[in-house]
Amino acid sequence: MAKTVAMVGTDAVAEAMRQINPDVVPAYPITPQTAVVEKYAQMVADGIVDSEMINAESEHSAMSAAIGAAAGGARVMTATSSQGLALMWEMLYIASGMRLPVVMANVNRSLSAPINIHCDHSDSMGARDSGWIQLFSENAQETYDNVLQAIRIAEHPDVLTPVMVLLDGFIISHSIDRFDLIDDDVAKAFVGQYTPRNSLLDAANPSCWGAFDGLGGYFFEFKRAQAEGMLKAPAVIREVGKEYAEISGRRYDYFASYRMEDAEFVIVAAGSAAGTIRTAVDIFREKGLRVGLLKLRMFRPFPQQELVEALSHAKAVAVFDRSDTFAGDLGGPIFVETRSAFYEAEKRPQLMNFIYGLGGRDLPMSLVNQAIEMFKDAGSAEQKKRIVYLGLRD
Repeated sequence: MAKTVAMVGTDAVAEAMRQINPDVVPAYPITPQTAVVEKYAQMVADGIVDSEMINAESEHSAMSAAIGAAAGGARVMTATSSQGLALMWEMLYIASGMRLPVVMANVNRSLSAPINIHCDHSDSMGARDSGWIQLFSENAQETYDNVLQAIRIAEHPDVLTPVMVLLDGFIISHSIDRFDLIDDDVAKAFVGQYTPRNSLLDAANPSCWGAFDGLGGYFFEFKRAQAEGMLKAPAVIREVGKEYAEISGRRYDYFASYRMEDAEFVIVAAGSAAGTIRTAVDIFREKGLRVGLLKLRMFRPFPQQELVEALSHAKAVAVFDRSDTFAGDLGGPIFVETRSAFYEAEKRPQLMNFIYGLGGRDLPMSLVNQAIEMFKDAGSAEQKKRIVYLGLRD
């Protein structure tokens, strides 16, 4: 039977991990992720779960231990944030290249400099091409649900790719939220038992992992096979979402639409900002402006075809990014991907990019309203701007 609780977002991650009870959890603390590891370490100490907890000396070591344990056939989970994710960089590519289904919660936090412990998406967006699947969460409920589904997605034989579950630092991680836990036995049955196809510890069937591959080897083919796993991921993500709906009543897909049916103006956003934007959509609807919201859940792989189909009827689309690419007036990463997706489309709405909330800068209703007032005139003589830094001080 489902249980309604009031917990912070980091506890939502830890509760999902408790129900999954992974074999190995290597981790290193960093704000604002620390509470995930603290909570889970207490569960291990209290005998609530029987995971092997490894207190690594750095995030690089934590991901290294995760890779070793996963190659040995263990179900492995970890968590990190910001500079911690950056310190894992080298190992992120090794985990995905070795097709190890590690699941990691990343509590979104800005990357230095200057030093800042608050939320933006620069850490997770920096890892967007590391070969990990990335799922964004709007609140604690979605965080909990995404963690449970991530296990099934990562371990699916057609995918075998690590998954990053993303939740906004402090906004979700340290705010008390009401959400529903599914029954422990139901959760356990949903994630199932992990049976690795190969294991370093299977002496009867020896296998080779991560060996040197020279010019005459199969590195190229290896990478193509890795790309194939990512290509097959969307179908699995959709199927797992449908199955999860049967046990929870909450259905997940690549993105969620709000008042999109007849929307002429659409905002695309990921993460916790969706709640504020949804309220703004309602206010402008009452004024007669047909505005809608497309909340992006799956950023990697990027659902380009589905996104184009969902947005092609709009007159204008505003893409909200909580990070910047620093690529020279190209805009934020979600905007770059969205714009690229429309390159071969027959119908292309006017596209504007609003970069907001860097370093934890708040996104009040007034800024969302300001963005809507601007992008409804996108492409006109009065509104030629394509990229706007929303809420930037003069």
